[in-house]
This record gives sequence, C-alpha cells and structure tokens, in this order.
Amino acid sequence: MEEFRIHIKNVVCQRCIMTVENILQKLEIPYHQVSLGEAVITRNLSSIEIHQLQNQFQKVGFELVQDKNEKMINQIKSIIIEEIYSDDPSNKKLSEILTQKLNYDYSHITHLFTEMEGQSIQKFFNAVRTERVKELINNDQYSLATIAHLLGYSTPAYLSTSFKKATGYTPSEYKSLDLKDRNSLDAV
Repeated sequence: MEEFRIHIKNVVCQRCIMTVENILQKLEIPYHQVSLGEAVITRNLSSIEIHQLQNQFQKVGFELVQDKNEKMINQIKSIIIEEIYSDDPSNKKLSEILTQKLNYDYSHITHLFTEMEGQSIQKFFNAVRTERVKELINNDQYSLATIAHLLGYSTPAYLSTSFKKATGYTPSEYKSLDLKDRNSLDAV
C-alpha cells in the first residue's frame, strides 16, 4: 500500500492527534497513522480535499505545511517534543537524535531552524523542557530529583537554576503560585 505524508503545524499533543484523526475521518480521508506534526495517509489528495483539509485545520489552529523548509522545522519541533514527553527518553545528545532521525548534518539543521524560527534549537528545547517541568510540578506526582532525572538535568540543583533563569521562580516558588503561567507548546 502506497503512503503519503502530510505535515501539520501545531500538532503538539495527544489531544491534537485525536483532533486530526477526527478531521480526517469527517472528510473521509483514509489514513494509516497520525503522530506529532504529521499524518500518513493512504492516497494522494485532490486539490479540493487539500482545500477542505486546510479549512478544517485552520478552525482548530492547525496548518497544513507544504514548504520543504517548514516541513523540516515542523519535524524538528515534533522530535524535540516527543523526546521531552517520552516515558523512555534517550540518553543521547539532542544533536545526535536530530541528525539520526532527519539524516541531515546538525549544522544544516541548526542553521535552518535559527534562520526560520529566530531562535536556536537549544533555546526551543529549553523552552519546551521548562513547560514540561511546570506541568510535572503542577501534577505534584514526582519529586524534583525525579523530574530532573526524567528530563535529563544532571542534578536537581541544575534544574532549579535553569527553571529560575527561565521563569523567574524557583520550582518551590512556582508550585506555591495561585496562577500558573504555563504556555501551550504551539506558542513556544
């Protein structure tokens, strides 16, 4: 069976994936799989279907990505989000993960990302990781040491320092706030 990939901007969580699946079903577009940032469909789409898909995606804050460089940026973001939200994160460096999954030299990947996004890959990675720390602190399920380990910080102290630098609060100060200032991942 032939497969076609469509790249979708702002698909950053499980709920987003379910929304894409619902849209594909509603439009009767057969698909094999939907994951962060992309869907694998089982046939080529007509221009009418592409237009309908774009309209449905736009209603929920998604965007069909057709430019080659935008597709690469979308893939980079999806890989980073998957890595940070994984139950079994890799112990590899981010540069190794990206070059392995994208089959491009890391200098090319970083140059393209910085040029198109106006921030480095590392800055984006740190921002997503900070949002994940906020989420885990809010859930009150893990100790700071466990959160540090899950997210690849060398020590809980380094997590605290990084978190304070990014948010202006220590993790314990953040936890005690009445109003939590979390950002959605599509806004990072």
